[in-house]
Formats: sequence, C-alpha cells, structure tokens
Amino acid sequence: MAPLEQLPAGIEASDCVTPLGDAAATCDALLAGRSALQFTPVLGADGGDAAPLALLGPMDETLPPRWLPPLRQLAAHIPAGRWGSAREPVFVTSSNFGVGSLYAYVRSKNRAHVAHGTPFASVELLRRELGWGTQVHVFSHACVTAHLGLAHAARLLHAGLADRVLVFSFDFVSPFVAGGFHSLKILNAGLPAPFAERETGSIGLGDGAAFAVLTREPTQHRIEAHTLHNEMHHFTANQADGAGFAAVLAPLAELARGRRVWVKGHGTGTLEAGKLEAEAVAQAFGDAPLVSWKGSLGHTLGSCGLVELAITRAALAGGTIPGTVGSAPPCFSPSVALAPFSATPFDAAILTSNAFGGAHAALLLRHD
Repeated sequence: MAPLEQLPAGIEASDCVTPLGDAAATCDALLAGRSALQFTPVLGADGGDAAPLALLGPMDETLPPRWLPPLRQLAAHIPAGRWGSAREPVFVTSSNFGVGSLYAYVRSKNRAHVAHGTPFASVELLRRELGWGTQVHVFSHACVTAHLGLAHAARLLHAGLADRVLVFSFDFVSPFVAGGFHSLKILNAGLPAPFAERETGSIGLGDGAAFAVLTREPTQHRIEAHTLHNEMHHFTANQADGAGFAAVLAPLAELARGRRVWVKGHGTGTLEAGKLEAEAVAQAFGDAPLVSWKGSLGHTLGSCGLVELAITRAALAGGTIPGTVGSAPPCFSPSVALAPFSATPFDAAILTSNAFGGAHAALLLRHD
C-alpha cells in the first residue's frame, strides 16, 4: 500500500492552456464532446506517419522556443506574489522541458537552440521572462511529475517553510517526443478511446501547460491528501496483476469512506493499463463515475496532473463534469462515464496519474 500524506492545502488559483483554450474554455469543449486531436506527421516538417496530436501551433521548434508565448499568456493569470522568493517558491514540473530544442539543434546545427535545450536552461529562460526570483525548483518523473510538485508543495506549507507555493507545469510535443512514442506503437493511426475495450489501443499526445497556487488557508477546493507509489517493475509496463494501481488508490479509498466521490482517471487509451486502472478504481470506489479527457486533449505527459486539475476546478465551478470523450461501449468497467454528469451529488474527487514503469500518483480533492 502506498504511503498516505494527509497534508491539506487550499488551491488559491489555477488555470491551464490547451489547444481548446484556458481551463473554462477547455471544459466547455469537453462538455460539448469536442476533440483537439488532429492527424499530424509525427516528425513535423520531416514528415512520417500521421498520428493524433493536439497542438498549439506547428510542432517544430522555433527561436525563441515555441512554448514561450503560451506560457507568457498563462502566467498573466497567476495571482500577484513574490514568486521565486524563499516564502513563495516556484516548482516547475515537466517531462519534456526543452528537449524539442535539442532535437532542433541536431537537425539544424543552429546552436541558438542549445541555450534552452536542457531542463535547467529552459526553466532559467522562463524564470527570467516571468520575473521570478531564484527559488525555482525543477521536478521531472514522467507522467506523475505534476503530482510530485503538488505533493512537495503541500509538504513545504505544512512544515512552515513557505506561505504560498506556485506549481507551474508545461509539456509541448516535439518531433523527438512524438517519434519516440510512435516507435513504441502506442501512438499510431488510431484515435485514443480511454477505457474502451477494443482490439488495438492507441494514445494521442497534446501540448499543455498549467499552474496552481497552493496555500495553507482554507479555500473552496482543497487537496486533502496525496499518495505516491512506484512499482519499479519494468521500463514501460505495469505489474500484470494491477497491484500498483490498487496500492496507490487503497489509502485514499479508506480516507474517502463516507464521501461521495467521482474519479478523474489517467486513461490514455492503452489497453492493458486502461483495463488495470478501471478495475482498480471499481474495486476501490465501487460505482463512482470514472472519466478521462485524454481522448480529446491527448496526453500532456508530465503536465497532465496539473492541466486536468485546472479543468476539474473549472468543471466544478460550472456544476457539470465532462464525460470520457472519444470512447464508446463496451468499456472495461460499467462505471466509466461517457456522458457529462452533475457535480451536485458529489463532495470529493480522486485525481490520478500513472507513468512508465509503474509509477502511480493520486490525490483527494475536496469540493463540498
């Protein structure tokens, strides 16, 4: 069983940017069943097989990097603060950072790309652009990265080492990233259908960025607890019995006993992981509705936990939770919600993310 960290933290503010817009616009698009995925050559200007990608503009890297303008726009919605100071530190979470710039350098031999091609170099560029201080820290652990940043932010708040923490995440698709997933055959010519029981699985990839400001003050939406678990089983695969999925959910299921919960799952569209996740959710939370939005947004990789948290808060503000876009029966579990549903009967949500090699993360979001 994964260790449970009961470190309540209020969410003062959050937002995201996806190809469908900010958190509110993205939520509205999901409620309408819209998808941002389009079939695009996996190697960008160099061509390659077409696969479903959700992009904020052309995929090939530019100078300055193509992710900088959207991040400036997103940062304009962050509440004022002494961000990057000792009492208001910044955690930047990503699985890709500037890797697209390194690929662009390899292809073009233009050394200007190297200046922001590593995690620390890309974050330093971002820090200068946004006027943050020097207390900016980097997290990267594949697709559970945003959860790690949120959990560590809660630790600092409860230790009295910070007053507010800004968690900021971004992942933008590059030919290097798309080509890598395509080589594994999970990014292919099919559209993702999260939790759908079908013959061939597939995922989409998407650009996405988000932020959340955490505080010790009580707020309308509050992260009550976190769980983290790593199977350390395989480079890409999970244990076949689904033990990792069960381990990360069990402590939250106990904590949520008596609450009325729904579940925002990871749900990329792969078959084995999708089946294991759906079964583990059903075992832990019974008939609680299970949704995934990656059938519309694609997988925003290390940023998915924060992007989907921002969308969750927008959905709660509007009173309706988007269903699982892109899927159809039969599904791995009868609790998979394909249509939108009212948030009114519920007082909490479980938000999960899973990563290569059996890394799992989940949190309990209270919204009563």
